[in-house]
Amino acid sequence: MRSLWWSLLVVQILFLLGFSNGESPYRWYDWNISYGDIYPLGVKQQGILINGQFPGPSIDSVTNDNLIINIFNSLDEPFLLSWNGIQQRRNSWQDGVYGTNCPIPPGQNFTYILQVKDQIGSFFYFPSLAMHKAAGGYGGITIRSRPMIPVPFPPPTGDYTILVGDWFKQNHTDLKAILDGGNDLPFPDGILFNGRGSNGLTFTVDQGRTYRFRISNVGLTTAINFRIQGHKMLLVEAEGTHTLQNTYESLDIHLGQSYSVLVTMDQPGQDYYIVASTRFTSPVLTATSILHYSNSAGSVSGPPPGGPTIEIDWSLNQARSIRQNLTASGPRPNPQGSYHYGLVNTTRTIRLANSAPMINGKKRYAVNSVSFIPADTPLKLADYFKIPGVFNLGSIQDYPTGGGGYLQTSVMAADFRAYFEVVFENPEDSVQSWHIDGHIFFVVGMDGGQWSTASRLNYNLRDGISRCTIQVYPKSWTALYMPLDNVGMWNIRSENWARQYLGQQFYLRVYSPVNSWRDEYPIPKGALLCGRASGRRTRPL
Repeated sequence: MRSLWWSLLVVQILFLLGFSNGESPYRWYDWNISYGDIYPLGVKQQGILINGQFPGPSIDSVTNDNLIINIFNSLDEPFLLSWNGIQQRRNSWQDGVYGTNCPIPPGQNFTYILQVKDQIGSFFYFPSLAMHKAAGGYGGITIRSRPMIPVPFPPPTGDYTILVGDWFKQNHTDLKAILDGGNDLPFPDGILFNGRGSNGLTFTVDQGRTYRFRISNVGLTTAINFRIQGHKMLLVEAEGTHTLQNTYESLDIHLGQSYSVLVTMDQPGQDYYIVASTRFTSPVLTATSILHYSNSAGSVSGPPPGGPTIEIDWSLNQARSIRQNLTASGPRPNPQGSYHYGLVNTTRTIRLANSAPMINGKKRYAVNSVSFIPADTPLKLADYFKIPGVFNLGSIQDYPTGGGGYLQTSVMAADFRAYFEVVFENPEDSVQSWHIDGHIFFVVGMDGGQWSTASRLNYNLRDGISRCTIQVYPKSWTALYMPLDNVGMWNIRSENWARQYLGQQFYLRVYSPVNSWRDEYPIPKGALLCGRASGRRTRPL
């Protein structure tokens, strides 16, 4: 039956691709999601595997490719994958978070049909429900430039993906129970490189050659600092944008962020440490991998090189140095700087403040005092079928209220083709990390203290980096300009997964009154329906 179902689906997908995406190439993936025993820190845990792998298989694609990813859920609980940084142009139906998709029930299939439209760069996928991310189920996504579009550096000899992040020895169900009980997560137990602990991974390189390392922080709670013993890193890309090619000895990578660096193997032939350590924590966790020269005459020696620990100003100054390369082409054959984001008047200012209130005697996290609770029906489906009572537009304010926290399925209304100024304000003592689905934004400013309209005088309106995930330092603010050029229901969330799980997120409904495929694709025929959308029909093929 599964084989027959898959064959019929292939026919439907081929029809849709031919109709909606012309001659863009497509890539097929068939993934089985299962539990398995893993030992990343030497302790047996229940991991989430994809085709028996932890981490999951990498997706290697080219701009505008269609990705057809068939998921069979062999877990004993519902499951969803989301695609961190993939914009899902006109297609929030494929975003893979509970606000847009019904979970895949145990023993059933769902096929994601998504296009990496007008994107290049380094991203990752991850499981978005509950605390599944703490059990694995993540993997890297590479989107390469089309051959006719120049890249602003010579082709590297090799290309490595590094998925790094903090890790807990407890199973994901135990971590969820801790949060459900109103308690904080314990301190992480370690850091993993591609699912392995210290010195469990070796990258072999040739002396004199240059390699690209795509590094993503897939952790749950902690920013990390990344460095390679004795080597400098040339930053070339941040979440799909070519950067000014600055050289760094170490690089802060906050939760959910991805970078590409070029490293030239210009040292004597031996082995060197690749190091990741936690930032702004006490104690500091450190893990290492090995950079192995193919002509190595000796193993690693001495202690791993140290890095910054709790220095906020150091990190802030580095973040300000990460800017757009205005002379480079993006996924289209035109300079990235041809879009003058700083010359467009913003149409609305949204100020978003994080907080950690106690609600009903339990620790929660909130945005503008609202702690998000999932509805019984995905918001996108409720919107499409016009099901009343699932959510209310305007259930979150455009500015901090200063009041105590309360529970709400918070959705903010926004108009298609509006141009937002978004200011994240962080009154707390910890570093925050925020992600916006379905869009890129331009980072125009960040600083300590309280944001005011006078802060705009120091905005970078020329070459601010465009990306989808940004940090906000303690007692500080970060400002963005964001074109709302993608119709749909989009998740805005903390990348600290405990905070996200306990309510520090909301949805942005970008609405167009024109019912046209030009603005948004129709609901997929194979969309899963659940909650109050159960029993309804999607659409004929």
